Amino acid sequence: MDGWQRMKGVDTIARVRREFYVRGRSIKEICRELHVSRNTVRRILRSGATAFEYERSVQPQPKIGPWRGELDRLLAVNAARSSRERLTLIRLFEELRGLGYEGGYDAVRRYAAAWQRERTAATAAAFVPLSFAPGEAYQFDWSHEIVLIAGVTVTVKVAQVRLCHSRMLFVRAYPRESQEMVFDAHDRAFAFFKGACTRGIYDNMKTAVDAILVGKERDYNRRFQQMCGHYLVEPPPLSLGPMAQQWRPCTPAAGWEKGQVENQVGTVRQRFFSPRVRVKSYDELNAWLLDRCIAWAKAQPHPDVRDRTIWQMFEAERPSLVPYTGPFDGFRSTPVSPSKTCLVRFDNNKYSVMARAVGRPVEVRAYADRIELRQDGRVVGRHRRAFGRGQTVYDPWHYVPVLARKPGALRNGAPFQDWVLPGALERVRRKLKTASDGDRQMVEVLGAVLTDGLPAVEAACAEALREGVYSADVILNILARRRDPGPPATITTPEALRLRHEPAADCARYDSLRRASG
Repeated sequence: MDGWQRMKGVDTIARVRREFYVRGRSIKEICRELHVSRNTVRRILRSGATAFEYERSVQPQPKIGPWRGELDRLLAVNAARSSRERLTLIRLFEELRGLGYEGGYDAVRRYAAAWQRERTAATAAAFVPLSFAPGEAYQFDWSHEIVLIAGVTVTVKVAQVRLCHSRMLFVRAYPRESQEMVFDAHDRAFAFFKGACTRGIYDNMKTAVDAILVGKERDYNRRFQQMCGHYLVEPPPLSLGPMAQQWRPCTPAAGWEKGQVENQVGTVRQRFFSPRVRVKSYDELNAWLLDRCIAWAKAQPHPDVRDRTIWQMFEAERPSLVPYTGPFDGFRSTPVSPSKTCLVRFDNNKYSVMARAVGRPVEVRAYADRIELRQDGRVVGRHRRAFGRGQTVYDPWHYVPVLARKPGALRNGAPFQDWVLPGALERVRRKLKTASDGDRQMVEVLGAVLTDGLPAVEAACAEALREGVYSADVILNILARRRDPGPPATITTPEALRLRHEPAADCARYDSLRRASG
């Protein structure tokens, strides 16, 4: 290495220039004082540069050099494998040693790191700007936000939908990210937009993709494809071939493929959920979020058309959307078996079913806000959905047939503890509590609801109370009289229609008629 390569740095270069140009020192004097070679001083003065960097043009690789081609091939084959099957560098090093390589592992490691940097440098931070036609595509994603609901800190799951052309957004909060929530979010978004797009862009969420296969192939959920068919969104193909552009799942860990909604998540978090939102219920939160979406869209300029707002672009895009076809029956179905206490377990909670459903399987249809229980196509229970853990949701009417055999359960049965009946029925219940057989009588009255209906029994109770009585026999008698009102009343003949002369029975008149006709 010559003196030019041993230079100490920019401070040495600066001293050489000052000694020569300012103090007028000769090259020989400068070399003697600064301990640098004549060639180094001459190069500094001739070039006029104030800094030099030495870079080796060719990196010597005495051991790995002859094996570069083979190592490149091994690295390329390994990079094409899935992450589960990819070999470690130690394994690649062992394979190279098996082919005759005599160098060390550290040289292989450094070469592999440089190979990976060169391979990714061209595209690591580069993206292709995308353009979408009106009504062409929407993007969907989830985010997790923290809010205060009824004074309790809750992490809510926020469904985020974005129209790719107009950038119009729709945001709605849910307690879960389950499939029925996905269905509900799509329905409410398309109802708000008054239409859908021809294709959707999603990540590989479990509610849509059952399995990620080799490459871009996916095994899609059947119910999710049904939803796409309902809203006239192109259904997802079984593999990403020529039809793949109609419906597109993203590559795993490739958020840039749905960059608009990814950016929307950050915007919504900063603009809508900071500072922390305080509400009384999910309904209040979602109504507030919808208002914020509209207000933000009306105030925000469109990123591509700066003289128009996002709301104006959205209104211009609406005619290009696929018309909204009405709500999709978006439930998640699960088979369960009712217990002898008329309860089924779903999502860590219990719900009651009709007593006649005990003993045979029941289908739970879980919606975003309710639970529907069916058996042989008939509804045997319907409840508002509970999202806690260990809760039991009763419908007392499901247990009324059981009370016919066990009337004493009316007083202490768990389903009847806080049961609020309609006005007249509740007054009869309070009065019958003082009777010795009041529970039995009340069970008879409640049983009549199953056959006559609640409005008829309520009216019969009100009539009985007006008469000053409240026993079951009286109420059931009133119901029976209303079902069978008795013989019809006799109709009185008006005086003008009464016969003044009673006709005489004379069969000979028929003979005269026969002769006249002959």
